Amino acid sequence: MVRNGGFGSSDEAGTPDNPVLITEAQNSVEEQHKARVRKYMLIMVFRFPALIFAAIAYGIWANGWISMLIIGASIPLPWIAVLIANDRPPRTKDEPSRYDGRPKSAGAIESARHHTIEG
Repeated sequence: MVRNGGFGSSDEAGTPDNPVLITEAQNSVEEQHKARVRKYMLIMVFRFPALIFAAIAYGIWANGWISMLIIGASIPLPWIAVLIANDRPPRTKDEPSRYDGRPKSAGAIESARHHTIEG
């Protein structure tokens, strides 16, 4: 893989301004953790304002159903945030497929009847 465009003034690969990437390593654990924390915080930041908005909506329309609907929508946000934040990084198109092409019956137990010798 070669970086191109925007990383330096030279378009030629292998120059100090445009180094050749020689690894397919994933992001570090710290970078992945920071990205997950950002996703979690972004989702959870909507929970508290939703409660404030529910109180404001009740004050404006004096309708408890609208406020309860807003509060009800904010209840599953912690679970959603945890599920999204704990998800693995998305697969890249360069990541190899692990499918080996074997038929599904190759690992199955034979269905033929076997004779048992009892003594």
